[in-house]
Amino acid sequence: EVYFKNLSKQKQKEVMEKNGNNHKLRVCVATCNRADYSKLAPIMFGIKAEPQFFELDVVVLGSHLIDDYGNTYRMIEQDDFDIHTRLHTIVRGEDEAAMVESVGLALVKLPDVLNRLKPDIMIVHGDRFDALALATSAALMNIRILHIEGGEVSGTIDDSIRHAITKLAHYHVCCTRSAEQHLIAMCEDHDRILLAGCPSYDKLLSAKNKDYMSIIRMWLGEDVKTRDYIVALQHPVTTDIKHSIKMFELTLDALISFNKRTLVLFPNVDAGDKEMVRVMRKKGIEHHPNFRAVKHVPFDQFIQLVAHAGCMIGNSSCGVREVGAFGTPVINLGTRQTGRETGENVLHVRDADTQDKILHALQLQFGKQYPCSKIYGDGNAVPRILKFLKSIDLKEPLQKKFCFPPVKDNISQDIDHILETQSALAVDLGGTNLRVAIVSMKGEIVKKYTQLNPKTYEDRLELILKMCVEAASEAVNVNCRILGVGISTGGRVNPREGIVLHSTKLIQEWSSVDLRTPISDALHLPVWVDNDGNCAALAERKFGHGKGIENFVTLITGTGIGGGIIHQHELIHGSSFCAAELGHIVVSLDGPECLCGSQGCIEAYASGIALQREAKKLHDEDRLLVEGMSMKKEEVVSAAHLIQAAKLGNTKADSILRTAGTALGLGVVNILHTMNPSLVILSGVLASHYVNAVKDVINRQALSSVKTVDVVVSNLADPALLGAASLVLDYTTRRIY
Repeated sequence: EVYFKNLSKQKQKEVMEKNGNNHKLRVCVATCNRADYSKLAPIMFGIKAEPQFFELDVVVLGSHLIDDYGNTYRMIEQDDFDIHTRLHTIVRGEDEAAMVESVGLALVKLPDVLNRLKPDIMIVHGDRFDALALATSAALMNIRILHIEGGEVSGTIDDSIRHAITKLAHYHVCCTRSAEQHLIAMCEDHDRILLAGCPSYDKLLSAKNKDYMSIIRMWLGEDVKTRDYIVALQHPVTTDIKHSIKMFELTLDALISFNKRTLVLFPNVDAGDKEMVRVMRKKGIEHHPNFRAVKHVPFDQFIQLVAHAGCMIGNSSCGVREVGAFGTPVINLGTRQTGRETGENVLHVRDADTQDKILHALQLQFGKQYPCSKIYGDGNAVPRILKFLKSIDLKEPLQKKFCFPPVKDNISQDIDHILETQSALAVDLGGTNLRVAIVSMKGEIVKKYTQLNPKTYEDRLELILKMCVEAASEAVNVNCRILGVGISTGGRVNPREGIVLHSTKLIQEWSSVDLRTPISDALHLPVWVDNDGNCAALAERKFGHGKGIENFVTLITGTGIGGGIIHQHELIHGSSFCAAELGHIVVSLDGPECLCGSQGCIEAYASGIALQREAKKLHDEDRLLVEGMSMKKEEVVSAAHLIQAAKLGNTKADSILRTAGTALGLGVVNILHTMNPSLVILSGVLASHYVNAVKDVINRQALSSVKTVDVVVSNLADPALLGAASLVLDYTTRRIY
């Protein structure tokens, strides 16, 4: 770790020497509207905080300077930034021609500004027509361009503008892995692409716990409660203005019918925006008691409003990007964001002929709370971007190079990013210990934490959160990008809701417990929960003997007996999440009593608890210890003593183990006759002691058609943690939203 940090410092030092020891990188940040400023401001603060490396010039243009849109340049001044130049570039009008004229006006005015500033690099954000003018001017004047949020996909003319800016830009900062792959597919230089995440997430992920009620009351009224209001933000779609106006009318009708307090923000400066404002006034929105119509809300306050809203509705990219950080329900209307990656909090209404479809969507979404999503960032974008800026060598040729196919797999620009690994936080909630680990995509346990499992629900949940927060913080230091949290626990689990329905007797006070919500809220990460037997099967499917096997069964032989069933490559949960309770297959009608209350279960014969019970009986009868064995007076009798005694020739102990192996083997035969898997994997501390006995029972008792089944001992060192990690890694890398 120290080596790589020193290597990074050395590289920065070399770049400074190449650029001239006293030369600071002169950065021009141009902002056009309230939306792009929310993304650029965190970068601007970062640049301003390091005056030894950077000089910052701020250029303001576009709708920032229009009174109808709130004169939003004032929030830049309030953030204590010196505005070097103000350019009035918006041509008033209501059609596409006005947008074209605005681009032309910006192109006329920008050369003089850039000639005076002479920046080393210009930072341009996004996909607005103003940004296209900025990128065109800078490219033609041989000024390096850093483009923020390139490679993304949406459903309007913005797509074309975004990709055009990509081709003009020299460096790229993207927010998602998919966007990064798109840039590579567009033949951009691999070494000039940085996967940093969205800069606004650096502020979002630290914002939710701040005081918010005063902000809600200021914008929506004194009587409004959290989760009981709506935020609406809808823009015209410039490629289909008439349809987007109609959609806006239907949206307002649905909101009026839904009868909840609603904050409506004015649309962006685009062709059709004036018509949308006329629709608002025609329907009396500005004077309706349930509505508050505003031109602009400062970003810090807007964050709090959407974080605690009952729902957000509209077609703003903010709904599908930033709002996911809070798990707030979103209704995305129309085609403006088609192609964007979204979390499960987003419900799409692609087309609406009447208000009923939108109204029904409001009824479905309003008031829900979803897991927090970090698709677009992890809160560490700005440090990555500043490091990237420092690595730019101004003596390198300005002319862009395109990397035409074949595309390399390795796409990061320095060793730190090459080593950064997609990973999961894995939690194993055991009867004795609570374990948390950082697990890489390849199944490597990068870091592991272990604590004794507290006895009460409150203490247990508090410890889980504390250990997960500690592990998530450490993940940054070990170059791991955490995709989510997977939890393995005993008992019956509803994986769809992340709720432990009924736990085992080993973990008291752990029934009907929602694990997903508090952990997701605390970490701003998606969370998955499943039974430990199911997790063991998932671990085998991804990392063990089950890799590539269509149908197999995993049996855990430890303190209890559990398992998981993979059928046609998918895990079986059952109608009431009770599938694969393999330890409770009955193999004798008059066998020993099981912890479940029944008799003759496999677990009553072959589990660690069952063997310990039999060992204690032998010890009490003074028939356990044989020559070569000794026990301290205070030592607790365990299954290990029974196994040791059998190995040293204790016939009674050997008979107990053979009975246990036979019971397990009969259970496996029942599984073979029911599921007909091609592979049975024995996992857990007792697996190696049982494998031969199980094979013998299969040869004696099974139908000839299933005797060819392979029975193997798991080679995974920690299936519970690896299985919990598999919940995350399988889901996040294969799901299509």
